[in-house]
Amino acid sequence: MLRTIVPLLLCLGLATSASAQDMKAYQIYSKDNQMSTFSDMIKSLGTYDVVLFGEHHNNSIIHWLELKTEKGLFAEKGDKLILGAEMFERDNQEPLNSYLSGTIDAKELAGQTRLWPNFTTDYKPLVDFAKENKIPFIATNVPRRYASMVAKGSLDTLNNLPQEEKAYIAKLPIKVDMETPGYKEMITMMPDHSGPRAMNFVAAQAIKDATMAESILDNLKRKQLMLHFEGDYHSKEYGGIYWHLKDKKKRLKIAVVSVFESDDPSLPLPEGAVLTEFNIVVPSDMTKTY
Repeated sequence: MLRTIVPLLLCLGLATSASAQDMKAYQIYSKDNQMSTFSDMIKSLGTYDVVLFGEHHNNSIIHWLELKTEKGLFAEKGDKLILGAEMFERDNQEPLNSYLSGTIDAKELAGQTRLWPNFTTDYKPLVDFAKENKIPFIATNVPRRYASMVAKGSLDTLNNLPQEEKAYIAKLPIKVDMETPGYKEMITMMPDHSGPRAMNFVAAQAIKDATMAESILDNLKRKQLMLHFEGDYHSKEYGGIYWHLKDKKKRLKIAVVSVFESDDPSLPLPEGAVLTEFNIVVPSDMTKTY
């Protein structure tokens, strides 16, 4: 009997092991649709001026990979690395700097800035690594009140702002080019996709993209690398921030990291996906942070 049971248990163990090995938390693909590794991605990204890391805001594995990318690029670039993020707005730079320097603690930072609800789980690790290693972290986004003004009114409403408030927005006038990848798609998502409200919605997106692009350019020095975190929609298919960066500085070397989700355990790329320098596919049932 023992001779029968032992081989059976070994087979069951091997089957369980094989099944576990079939499950992947992520798969990276290069622009030419080839499987890549995390270490290869880091080595390649280290050769760029700007890395735009698109994310799904509530995906736990992507936030973990963002932190690993930050650490990997710091190992590659050292004090030549600079960070930036959509999740911090320009008028919150001072308290962010105070936190990075240790002048205020996390509780005071929360009281002085408009932190996202998932800051503690998803973005604080990025900021804390920057703090520990004295890496500059730039609040790049436009304050949300100005994007809201445009969405409810129009871009023209920004012209009436005091000069000191305009400093928190990309230099006016801001281009809204409907050939920018993603902007036409936004129009079709609106209930009244042919009316002025739909265009105002796109314009509100454009001032975010333009302001983040300007913030990157204003803070990026020669031989530095800016690693920027933003929602995937702000950089996918070379739209959003990428388009505005290239509009201002065509020779800038920019890499885009795009994110996809898949129900297939082998994590293939979606059919018809527009591939960027690196493309990360994660399971669609991966734990969400909210």
